[in-house]
Amino acid sequence: DLKKMIEKKGEVGMMSFPVWYVALEAPNYPKAAFPEGIPVWFHVDGFSGDIHEMNTINHYVGMYPLEDGAKIERALGPFLMLGISLLMILFICIRKKWSWIFMLPSALFPLGFFAFYSGWMYWFGHNMQEWGAFKIKAFMPTALGVGHVAHFTTKSFPSIGFWILVIIAVLSVLALLARRNELKKQ
Repeated sequence: DLKKMIEKKGEVGMMSFPVWYVALEAPNYPKAAFPEGIPVWFHVDGFSGDIHEMNTINHYVGMYPLEDGAKIERALGPFLMLGISLLMILFICIRKKWSWIFMLPSALFPLGFFAFYSGWMYWFGHNMQEWGAFKIKAFMPTALGVGHVAHFTTKSFPSIGFWILVIIAVLSVLALLARRNELKKQ
């Protein structure tokens, strides 16, 4: 919650913004307790929300806990964001034809995030453990939109961090076009 972060003088930056939002509605979780379902927000470097509840309900079908997914990606997230920032600075400083390469990571980051997120959703849905109380077939969890698996409803949508990444990507493409025009005039 951005308002609470500002009130508590918390970190407000790309790393603190959630990139993706997921909610799971299950019959054994009353609407009064979870009106929007069990919420989890995915960040570049981790996740927040009702992780324990999500892991508990996923346990029933034999899914791994959230902490088991994307360990390397979460660990590298802050360094990746720092690297992208440094590449943008290099793009500003180096005015050569080939300097467009520096802007590719920032321009492609939203697509890359969604690709990795979708890949991990696939992994979670296709690597069930035998200890699950309910046996379900391998499935692709909903990566975008509203989906249904057995008697569960899932919601998966971009959050504020994703839209910030999209804005950065658009500005990166605009910077590339401006640089191309500048070099043509020289």
